Amino acid sequence: MQERDTFTISDLASDFDITLRTIRFYEEQGLIEPQREGRQRIFNRRDRARLKLILRGKRIGLSLSEIREILDLYELARDEASQSLKLLQLLSDRKQQLEEQRRDIDAVLSEIDMLEQHCRTVIDQMTDKPVHAG
Repeated sequence: MQERDTFTISDLASDFDITLRTIRFYEEQGLIEPQREGRQRIFNRRDRARLKLILRGKRIGLSLSEIREILDLYELARDEASQSLKLLQLLSDRKQQLEEQRRDIDAVLSEIDMLEQHCRTVIDQMTDKPVHAG
């Protein structure tokens, strides 16, 4: 199968299961720059690769400015070392944020468990009937 060189906005929306509006938004933000033939957008393989990186970055929680920084480094760097260093730092920061969120969530869940148990104890004492989770 021959690899295609150009794509329509509908092709990309279908390939990545995203809306046309999402693609237009990334274009408005200057993250992808399709060619124009009249009103039709023509995306090349570079645009498709950038869109894939944008979506991957969003999925792991990077901001558009962080994604732009990575894309810009990729454009400027002849090798991938500087892009990889920046990405590694962003990933490390994001991982630390997520681990902090997980600790916070675990603490809140623990407090909820304690409060639920307290409520059950109070109800049990008032009604002399055990109340079970349900």
